[in-house]
Amino acid sequence: MSYLSQPHFHNEEAAYAFVESRVWPNGPVCPHCGGTERNKLMGGASTRIGTYKCYDCRKPFTVKVGTIFESSHIPLRLWLQGIYLVAASKKGISANQLHRTLGITLKSAWFMGHRIREAMRDGSNDLLGGGGSIVEADETYMAAKRGEKAIQGGGHRSKVVSLVSREGKTRSFHIANVDAKNLHPILMANIAKDTHLMTDGAGHYKKIGQEFDLHESTNHAQKEYAKDSKVQGVRTHSNTVESYFGILKRGISGIYHHVSEEHLQRYVDEFDFRFSNRKSLGIDDNQRADLLLKGVVGKRLTYERVAQ
Repeated sequence: MSYLSQPHFHNEEAAYAFVESRVWPNGPVCPHCGGTERNKLMGGASTRIGTYKCYDCRKPFTVKVGTIFESSHIPLRLWLQGIYLVAASKKGISANQLHRTLGITLKSAWFMGHRIREAMRDGSNDLLGGGGSIVEADETYMAAKRGEKAIQGGGHRSKVVSLVSREGKTRSFHIANVDAKNLHPILMANIAKDTHLMTDGAGHYKKIGQEFDLHESTNHAQKEYAKDSKVQGVRTHSNTVESYFGILKRGISGIYHHVSEEHLQRYVDEFDFRFSNRKSLGIDDNQRADLLLKGVVGKRLTYERVAQ
């Protein structure tokens, strides 16, 4: 049976039960006061599905409050379908495709996509690497900024730097310029110092690399893309992060076609999430959708914030 035939994709009560089991694994939690002991499911023919009342603060609530679903008029079962489609689409899914597949307006599909990307954002402060493990760092140039004239050196293009741990986690950042001034604070804030850093031969990594336990690079200008590391049994290369860039660029150019500068960070968060939870790490589409659903709490996004 197709996974999309599951009840929570087609029945609203089943959809609420499914979301509650992920967001409230230990039972209902009042989003207003945090109470857990005196929450009761409300009954009555006119009561909305999944409405609870907290008898500590006397306020009603549903599992949607305080999440990306809050104040949305789209049925929760369609939200779950949208989440699954975004999680399972390796290179993303356009707002037009969501609009046609889910039967919602294009404006709603566009906003839904951004809210789902917000749930995919890595909100943790955990450092990558550590204990001598390997983190690859590299930067890439995206499509030209709208209205910018092409200039030598790629200054007219949007820039992204990505940090990819060979253990799995990926973290990317939209940056103003590719130089040590912009890269240094990002690497120091996101990578543990006892890390084996690997990059290409770009000069801006040389001084930064001295702050980590070990920094090795390959010289792409001389067609050197991999070599034996100083650490026995390890290969020095930045091919993992280059592989990530291949997926990111094909998704942006082939699915979304154009991403504006103000929204680029949210799109790279989307690709980070899928690459950090990819099949080669033992995570299938269903598990990835579940992980995405667990990230909806505390990330409410209003239309005004997205459309400004």
